[in-house]
Amino acid sequence: MCGIVGYNGNLDAKEILLKGLEKLEYRGYDSAGIAIRNKEGVTVFKEKGRIKDLRNVVDGEIKGNIGIGHTRWATHGVPNKINAHPHQSATKRFTIVHNGVIENYHLLKKQYLNNIPMQSETDTEVIVQLVEQFSKEGLSTIEAFRKTLSLLHGSYAIALLDEEDGDTIYVAKNKSPLLVGVGDGCNVVASDAMAMLQVTNQFIEIHDGEVVLVQKEKIEISTLDGQKIERKPYTVELDASDIEKGTYPHYMLKEMDEQPGVVRKIIQEYSNEAGELSIDEAIFAALRGADRIYIIAAGTSYHAGLVGKEYFEKLAGIPVEVHISSEIGYNMPLLSEKPLFIFISQSGETADSRQVLVKVKELGHPALTITNVAGSTLSREADYTLLLHAGPEIAVASTKAYVAQLAVLAIVAYVAGEGSDVDLKKELAIVANAIQTMVDSKDEMQKIALEYLNNVRNAFFIGRNMDYYVSLEGALKLKEISYIQAEGFAGGELKHGTIALIEEETPVFALVTQEAVALNIRGNVKEVVARGANACVISMEGLNEEDDRFVIPKVHTLLTPLVSVVPLQLISYYAALERGCDVDKPRNLAKSVTVE
Repeated sequence: MCGIVGYNGNLDAKEILLKGLEKLEYRGYDSAGIAIRNKEGVTVFKEKGRIKDLRNVVDGEIKGNIGIGHTRWATHGVPNKINAHPHQSATKRFTIVHNGVIENYHLLKKQYLNNIPMQSETDTEVIVQLVEQFSKEGLSTIEAFRKTLSLLHGSYAIALLDEEDGDTIYVAKNKSPLLVGVGDGCNVVASDAMAMLQVTNQFIEIHDGEVVLVQKEKIEISTLDGQKIERKPYTVELDASDIEKGTYPHYMLKEMDEQPGVVRKIIQEYSNEAGELSIDEAIFAALRGADRIYIIAAGTSYHAGLVGKEYFEKLAGIPVEVHISSEIGYNMPLLSEKPLFIFISQSGETADSRQVLVKVKELGHPALTITNVAGSTLSREADYTLLLHAGPEIAVASTKAYVAQLAVLAIVAYVAGEGSDVDLKKELAIVANAIQTMVDSKDEMQKIALEYLNNVRNAFFIGRNMDYYVSLEGALKLKEISYIQAEGFAGGELKHGTIALIEEETPVFALVTQEAVALNIRGNVKEVVARGANACVISMEGLNEEDDRFVIPKVHTLLTPLVSVVPLQLISYYAALERGCDVDKPRNLAKSVTVE
């Protein structure tokens, strides 16, 4: 949450920073700002709202070769211009952008800054004021910066400018993601490499507790106590065109259309030279050596984990528990003797999951991260990593990453199971074709959205077994982008309380893809219809009945979640579109949740 960019080089920094922030808007879009340094000093521009709003207040005449920028998802202080970053110290000598949460900022303010009037409600301003206070005591900028960092408790990614030093961006991180990029005649700073692909594809990872001096010609990395560190850059294998919308009106629509190709890519990436599905031998050994798997995830990834539980238990015979990361981190269950933890995260930067991973490593248990981002924090800090190979997912509401998570989980469970009689590679190829049929049915999905969700205030999604897990994801998609109150339920739970909410014309979406419980869920549909519900049944070919609203192509029973979720994604998209919502950037949300 929140995004940072920085540039130090030969070119005018202003447009580079603005373009970089546009690529980071998925991380937060409550407000934004940039600071440009030139011979006259540091000039700050900031504004509430999106980067387009910031562009309207930036003075095109101001030029400078060094600068920092920020796009914000509010944690401390309401979203407004005053609380927007960058923040400056009392004399305006120092200017800062910051991601994360400083847990002891009240204490620091009371102890060191009692006589300093604060301009904002943010924890960030405390950092920049501390740097100035320590510099007034005679410390150099780097010494004041290090002393300030040593006092901070919490998470941070920081970029700092000193008006008296036109050569350096002072950078540090702890728990929050940050990279430095090595360019031709410049060096850059970014929360995500995507922001600076316009400049370079060579990036250096910054680890927790490190301080970096980013100058035009060199990058110096050191520990908090000043020990120098040498680290080579890596190449980001990403084409700038991959993060453009092209002819699509929204990233979300583009990413839904990419889902068949994502499944095919995963099949290819996880096939060995003999054409068989395979995973790294060390990961295989870790899976076979575990007596229980603990899947840790949040949001959409948590829903994928629920399906993953079915895969591991049915294909590999390994018992599984699935936990919400923000809960298990503070309430660790009684663990088995040989646990294996699997962390699922699209970004690999989910703060709630990371704090669990830290505790898991302290306990000495092995951990596997399944993520879309190589080199991300969860990937670096876990023992093993499996990549989703989904390509960049920009829309805040996850679609293709969810399908990729299911496909990778199925492959991992299948390989770990060894003796499964399912030809998973063939079945996943069938799934890819079925998803293509779904994304080619946009006109029908739009009709369903208009028919069932026009001018409604709430909606329900029901299913049984794995259909229940997909119902949870379908409800999440609808609520997060259309703001319709939506909930997913196990069909049998309706009569244990929820059916009291059914009124005349209440939309209820029911999934029927599991043969063992098909009759049961149809009974639940009859129960809500008898109370006046407007029921939309989405069934699988072979289990369909005459009055079903839509029928998905037949796929293997275990793999139905990869297909049945697609119509729910599309229905949510068109419902949001009809309501005039910002599909790619829903209110109050951010793509990468980097604070607990």
